[in-house]
Amino acid sequence: QVQLVESGGGSVQAGASLRLSCAASGRTFNPYYAMGWFRQAPGKGRDFVAAIDWSADSTIYADSVKGRFTISRDNAENTVDLQMNSLKPEDTAVYYCAARFESGPSRYEYEYRYWGQGTQVTVSS
Repeated sequence: QVQLVESGGGSVQAGASLRLSCAASGRTFNPYYAMGWFRQAPGKGRDFVAAIDWSADSTIYADSVKGRFTISRDNAENTVDLQMNSLKPEDTAVYYCAARFESGPSRYEYEYRYWGQGTQVTVSS
């Protein structure tokens, strides 16, 4: 089994920054897994935010966060972070960390096998 635990959420004003972290653990966790961040706003479906391959050489982002968010990972610590700058009210959502069996990043929710419980990010204007 693989456990993913997100942290770092909170309530901030527009323009502020937050850094989310996801800690992975479990006997079957493999550092060769690609990792991703998704978010779900109230009353909406879960949307792709960013993803990173196992070696951190390849990253992909949703257009809505490109240039503001940065995904990174530390395979020695089994963590993946999401640095969020210039936050906007429309970034308000529950943010989820996810892991997929393949080594390459993906923007498709169905390709991820393991999910965390989520962390709330609220951005006020």
